[in-house]
Amino acid sequence: MIKNILFDFDGVICESVDIKTEAFYEMYISSGEDIAQKVKFHHLKNGGMSRYDKFKYYEEVFLEKSITTERMNTLSTQFSKLVKEKVIDAPFVEGALEFLEKNAKRYKCFIISATPIDEMREIAKAKKIDKYFKEIFGSPTNKIEWGKYILNTYNLKTQETVFVGDALSDFNAAKKNNIHFLLRQTKDNKELFSNEVSSISNLTSLIKILNTYE
Repeated sequence: MIKNILFDFDGVICESVDIKTEAFYEMYISSGEDIAQKVKFHHLKNGGMSRYDKFKYYEEVFLEKSITTERMNTLSTQFSKLVKEKVIDAPFVEGALEFLEKNAKRYKCFIISATPIDEMREIAKAKKIDKYFKEIFGSPTNKIEWGKYILNTYNLKTQETVFVGDALSDFNAAKKNNIHFLLRQTKDNKELFSNEVSSISNLTSLIKILNTYE
């Protein structure tokens, strides 16, 4: 029986993946269409990877130059300005808000995101959903480590815990921590996962799926 749920945020609770895709594209279009398209493709194939790791990769691999701490901070600030308000205004994934409103007291719920932790908490508070979660986590600590932290801190049983995510980083965090994984399947991640992975297209059926776990 599932008692604990770890949620990714972008693409699982909030329909915000496209917002961030376009932001990455916009930030690199000045380097040319080819670079911008490479950035966009990489971002879509590496959901759940922190923006810091992405910027490091784009600067060093695509632009072939080293990235300083100052440059990293500038890029991160620019990205936040492009996306934060848009994410706050973005719609919830179908069924997500209704699930939280009805079931947050039934389950121990957490957010583990690749968004910087302070920004993630600000967004959750602005969307008025922070009250539904025991804790909200983000980068720079990775999802594997946050999963381990939650399990140990709250003394959760692995067989009673599921990670609901939409990226390989979510799947890997679940696998490394020996907990269940449930995929929110979209057009962007469908080819990344095998048909053997349990999946849902939105969260309207989440409670029904959770009830199938023994």
